[in-house]
Amino acid sequence: MNKIALAIHGGAGTIVKSLMTAEIEGEYRNGLQNALAVGWKILQSGGSSLDAVEASVVEMENNPIFNAGRGAVFTHDEKNEMDACIMDGKTHNSGAVAFVKNVRNPIKLARLVLEKTEHYLLAGIGANEYAK
Repeated sequence: MNKIALAIHGGAGTIVKSLMTAEIEGEYRNGLQNALAVGWKILQSGGSSLDAVEASVVEMENNPIFNAGRGAVFTHDEKNEMDACIMDGKTHNSGAVAFVKNVRNPIKLARLVLEKTEHYLLAGIGANEYAK
């Protein structure tokens, strides 16, 4: 019997412990639990690991408390520049995007790079053009 696992993290950045309230911590925990539940449901129903990972990340990208997608931290120039990467463990192929702007779910774009192009990484203007 194969054992499966799903692991996530809530994005890069610093959370200052002195500013963390029980309410804020609860929001983070609930957001992480929701993301895990979405992916786990796919795995339990026989779905692919790529589908599970993508769905979990989309859940976090749509949640403004995480430094991803909707909650992405602004650059010094007050712009959102986002990155995402996804890898197929069976084939070791990957797809990634970097410096994308105005893309709601960068993980979906990264998966398109993986499955629909001969590239491993699209960045900047090229990635945004591909997103269109």
